[in-house]
Order: sequence, then structure tokens, then C-alpha cells
Amino acid sequence: MTSPPEAGIYILGFGGHARSVADVALAAGVKDLIFVDANARRDERFAGFPTVTILPMILPPGWKVFPAIGDNLGRKAACSDQSALLVKLISPTATIGTQAQVGPGTLVAHHAHVGPAATVGRGVIINTGAIVEHECKIADFSHISVNATVAGRAHIGSNVFIGAGATVIDKVSICDDVIVGAGATVVDHIVAPGTYVGTPAHPLKNPAS
Repeated sequence: MTSPPEAGIYILGFGGHARSVADVALAAGVKDLIFVDANARRDERFAGFPTVTILPMILPPGWKVFPAIGDNLGRKAACSDQSALLVKLISPTATIGTQAQVGPGTLVAHHAHVGPAATVGRGVIINTGAIVEHECKIADFSHISVNATVAGRAHIGSNVFIGAGATVIDKVSICDDVIVGAGATVVDHIVAPGTYVGTPAHPLKNPAS
């Protein structure tokens, strides 16, 4: 984010991910925050900022919305409901390469890297220390977790979760609706939805099978 919104941001959510989002927003220069969570307790606050249980029908002038929901499908629903008001958040300690594109509702967290000519869609999480290298494509509503690496020209589908410390090697494609476990290494294309673990990454089998 090259400049903060004119006024403030309504952060949708009040869980741990929402606190990480707030931290990035404040570091990026956002001056005012309000958390929105139907389950928030009365007068509950984080870093001095209040919570409300519902988003106003009409936002004050200059305010924007950010979906701080860790679950990919929950984040997708929030983005769909508020698509015209979404803002992207990029930590000042993150690096964004030349000609890289980052979509609305996307978080690029502290010390993350998005390489040159990479394309990151809507409602994506590029979490703390994650690397998305040159010419990668990350589709909408996916999550590249803490210290995960997606090497150059890899393609990640929608609703994909890449676990903490996992690696996707260069030029590999992962289809929609995939979970890659923490620390796994993806060395070949993944063409079927499911959960993949280990090095090299392989489908997680049901213990009963």
C-alpha cells in the first residue's frame, strides 16, 4: 500500500490474524482502526482500538475495509460482500518487485517478498517472511504461510493453503482447493484437490484406508 486510506480501516475479524493485520496497518501509517466481529464482547479492544459487532451500512467518508479472516473461504465471502471498499495492506518491511501486482483485500505481511512481475490476486495472505518469487501467480483467496517459499514462475490456484516453512519449487502448478502441510516440498504439479505432506509432497492418506 503506497499510502494509507484517507481516514481508517474497518478490520473484519478480531482473532489472531486480525491482530496481525492491525499491526501491518499501523506500521503502514493507518491512523484509525475499528474491528468488526459478531462475537466481540462489549468494549473489547486491541491496541486501544474498539470493536463493533456489525459493519455500518454506510461507511464514514474515506474509510475502507480489510478482511482479516484466516480461513480462505471465509475471507472470500467477506471480500465478495465488500468488494468495492477493499484496501490492500503491505508492510513497510515487505518488498514488492518491479511490475508486481497485488490485489485488493490482500495482506503482504512483515518481511515478506513479492518478486518482480509476480501477480497476487484478491484476498490473499502473504504471511510473515513468506517469499513469492518472480513471475509467480497466486490466485484469489489463497494463503502463503509464515516463511513459506514459492519459487519463480510457480502457479498457485484459488483456496490454496501453503503451510509454514513449505517450499514450492520453480515452475510448479498447484490446482485449486489444496492444502500443503508445514515443511513440505512440492516438486511436481498438483492436479487434484486434497492435502499434501512430506518431501517430496504426496497426498495424505486416510488412516482408515
